[in-house]
Amino acid sequence: MQADERKVLNLLGLAQKAGKAACGGFSAEQAVKSGQAKIAVIATDASANTKIKFHNMCQWYHVPAIEFSEKASLGHCLGKEDKAVMAVTDAGLADAVLKAAGGVDTRR
Repeated sequence: MQADERKVLNLLGLAQKAGKAACGGFSAEQAVKSGQAKIAVIATDASANTKIKFHNMCQWYHVPAIEFSEKASLGHCLGKEDKAVMAVTDAGLADAVLKAAGGVDTRR
């Protein structure tokens, strides 16, 4: 695991502990659609359908979306089982995650 990946995962874990994360497909979808999500994080090994669904939804609702890490790592940093997707609901943490991940917004 690279230092940048560790930093991003630590930030996502911090968001979870602060109550500023929506973990899992259903919760992340609700956060995006309600306007609470500031960034969506999709696991690189998520299914093709999940990736397409969240990229399209995030584009529609103008929420940055990045593909980052694997489901196991994403879930582990959140203190949960494997998670394919999550959303950060705090603007400051979302900006920090985007910056640490290299500022790559994968919206099409």
